[in-house]
Amino acid sequence: MQPVRFGRTGLRVSPLCLGTMTFGVQADEATSHQILDTAFDAGVTFIDTADMYPLGHDGDLAGRTEEIIGRWLHNRRDDVVLATKFFFPMGPNPWNRGGGRRHILEAVEASLRRLQTDHIDLYQIHSWDPHAPIDETLTTLDDLVRSGKVGYIGCSNHAAWQLSRTIGRSETLGIVRYESVQPRYNLLFRNIERDILPAAVHDDLAVIPYNPLAGGMLTGKHRGAAAPEQGGRFDLGGAGEMYRGRYWADDKFAAVEQLHEVADDVGVPLTTLAVAWVMANPHVTSPIIGASRPEQLADSLAAVDVALDDDVMNRLDELTRGYRVVDVDR
Repeated sequence: MQPVRFGRTGLRVSPLCLGTMTFGVQADEATSHQILDTAFDAGVTFIDTADMYPLGHDGDLAGRTEEIIGRWLHNRRDDVVLATKFFFPMGPNPWNRGGGRRHILEAVEASLRRLQTDHIDLYQIHSWDPHAPIDETLTTLDDLVRSGKVGYIGCSNHAAWQLSRTIGRSETLGIVRYESVQPRYNLLFRNIERDILPAAVHDDLAVIPYNPLAGGMLTGKHRGAAAPEQGGRFDLGGAGEMYRGRYWADDKFAAVEQLHEVADDVGVPLTTLAVAWVMANPHVTSPIIGASRPEQLADSLAAVDVALDDDVMNRLDELTRGYRVVDVDR
């Protein structure tokens, strides 16, 4: 895989990023390490995680994913770009969450311990915090960069106005700014084309979209609105409820059937088509792919070698342009 530039920075990352939210619930440690090995051997050297992972736990497993990655990293740290996130609750107290200084300082030290490293290449706030002053969050992150514990900072799940407001404060204060944004983006959810992507282009931000397969909907294994398979993304407690709310609907199933036809015409699996479509956007840096078994990565990895021509891109645009609507969940 040919490395790509990470926004305006001097960092280079692989054109696909491995997401790890399955590690610790959907995938045990041995399987998680196999997934990491498979991705790494294929050239994926950009790894994304979060302190609150794995997805689908009830609170007692927060941090497990970072621990699993840390044990895999022991002799590979210099060969990967490592990203993690903070924000969501990591303890029972009100200061164990959010973008306040105390939580950030405690969260980064805990992540460093779990990941068994002395630095994090990309440290991201996982969501917007309406309760912590922007300046407090940014100055704390600036301290972490200056200390060498963090290379760059970024954000996830921010609206365009939140992103722009935050970058404006960094510029005013003369401190480090977000160099990346991690939004949800796929053929069934294209809202970021309206505001996030233009903002990212304006400020030369790296864009590392998550959910390129719409939680597995765009693998094509869910055909019709029958009950989701046990243990899958759509059946993981509160997380499963969230994913069903996003994608488990008649219009999405109908769209998937049409997208299957396009994939068949192109001669690739629907998974490959969906990831290749995200990669084809010139403003996307590195989509985040994931798996609960190593063999599931093959079709996503194959997207690196697929170039979609204008006719196919126009056809996909026609089929999915309705999914540019405003996200009612934001």
